[in-house]
Amino acid sequence: MAYDKDDVKKVVDGFQAKRKRAWETWESHVSEIRTMLPAAYELEVKINRAGPRMYEAALRGEGEVSFEKIKDETVELTKKLRAVLKENGYPENYLDVNYECSLCSDTGYCGIEMCTCMKEALAKTGFESSGLSNLARSQSFESFDLSFYEGRDRERIAKNVQLLRNFAENFDTKIGGNWLLFGPTGLGKTHLSTSVAATVINSGHSVIYESVGQVISSYEEKRFGGDYSSDRDRKYSECDLLIIDDLGTEVTNQFTTSCLYSLINERLVKNLSTIINTNLGQGEIRERYTDRIASRLFGEYMPLGFSGRDVRQQKLERQFG
Repeated sequence: MAYDKDDVKKVVDGFQAKRKRAWETWESHVSEIRTMLPAAYELEVKINRAGPRMYEAALRGEGEVSFEKIKDETVELTKKLRAVLKENGYPENYLDVNYECSLCSDTGYCGIEMCTCMKEALAKTGFESSGLSNLARSQSFESFDLSFYEGRDRERIAKNVQLLRNFAENFDTKIGGNWLLFGPTGLGKTHLSTSVAATVINSGHSVIYESVGQVISSYEEKRFGGDYSSDRDRKYSECDLLIIDDLGTEVTNQFTTSCLYSLINERLVKNLSTIINTNLGQGEIRERYTDRIASRLFGEYMPLGFSGRDVRQQKLERQFG
């Protein structure tokens, strides 16, 4: 799985911090019990000797009999410790190292397999870095409502939903796939793009979802801000899936057109998947952009048309009559 390296570093750092806090809390509790309740502290010391005792037994070649004996003794000592703690008003697990995840002890891994808690943390971080954290709460394939469409419009939109859902649920960086979602505003392009992004992120891939204005702004900052060492624009050319929203709302000039062409072309060369949403029709795209961009979009992208009545307007009508 191709998790974004910045997301991975952020999550790993977080797990290390959690594990460190758990041990610091344990050390604080042990220090307190050592002063306030010596009898419990002595039991804790004996319990912690179990590991070294097993190691010493192994060196002497004493085998499983000694291991089982030490294990049984440790179980009894643990029972006594918990009883002493409880009798003196402490929680029974006061001298345990209390990790947030009992499966992986906050390491993020169960053996060589990534723990579910780390997968969830990576997905959450992926949503945050993709720009989808708010949209994804309400927009999914399950919540997409076809009742707002009628006749041929409904057939077309239902087909779009199925195609995009299949793409998202079977996302494969080796296969790739590019989509051009076009049609008037308010017909579900953003909803379905968000649904694709959420599904792909949850499968462990890096996704960036931004408006064309945000993308161009990053390139402008690098070009005109003089910070040529900035790598803000790197994420657009390296993420597994890039979703560009609202193509056509940006100011069109030689610079913006050059940026868009370079980005689109670079991702095609690398076989990286891209989804572009636009309210423009095919004729408007050809008129507004260079032949090089139009030929890439209509030759290398799967076009999905959206038609019908503005869903946002219909929702208002249903709500207020």
